[in-house]
Amino acid sequence: MLVAAAVCPCPPLLVPEVAAGAAPELDAARAACAVALGVLAAARPDLLVVAGPADGTGPAFYPQGTAGSFHGFGVDLGVRLGASPDRTGDAPDTEAGRDLPPALAVGAWLLDRAGWTHAPVEGLGVPEPLAAERCIQEGRDLAARAERVALLVMGDASACRTLKAPGYLDERAAPFDAEVARALEAADTAALRALDPVLAGELKVSGRAPWQVLAGAAENTPFTGALLHEDAPYGVGYLVATWSRP
Repeated sequence: MLVAAAVCPCPPLLVPEVAAGAAPELDAARAACAVALGVLAAARPDLLVVAGPADGTGPAFYPQGTAGSFHGFGVDLGVRLGASPDRTGDAPDTEAGRDLPPALAVGAWLLDRAGWTHAPVEGLGVPEPLAAERCIQEGRDLAARAERVALLVMGDASACRTLKAPGYLDERAAPFDAEVARALEAADTAALRALDPVLAGELKVSGRAPWQVLAGAAENTPFTGALLHEDAPYGVGYLVATWSRP
């Protein structure tokens, strides 16, 4: 059963080393993410799943200890999802044979920064074009994985908020992001389920599929939502929110 969730943005610039020590405009987002992880820890989960956008044709699981890096962004910095296998005594899942996708690497960095030791950690990469109903079913399955499951949901809102945004300016972007922010604050699973994958793709939203995984995991369960941060530096919407059991 899902007992708590945190929603965080996933730009690699959230990692100061990637930002070359700059990007002070993301300091508030980093601080909000730290608060959100505190909410997950306070929920005392038996399992934490980090879900975020990834390439591929179907969902991909990543076991605890899976490595990731920011080498592709010009930084010699590696991370591991939760404790590495040699610290836990668990063997890595060599069959997976995959490094963490960038969004999950950012999630792993957030967990390491917070000193996460509260529960085992697994990752779920969700392809951005994945159909809404499939995302929702993945969430249902995740919620059934343990008696107390927490979700760290990585994903950005639209990348079309300004003329200099990666996707240029689209007048539909701000209303789309505002509705997502409202849904996260209200813990409104129906609104997240109703997000249009086609529109989200046109607005270059990376968080649509992971948010719908959250909607499936929280289905038929009352939650109290809190919106901790909302901003759009670089023309990309960044949201931080938490869902807790009342």
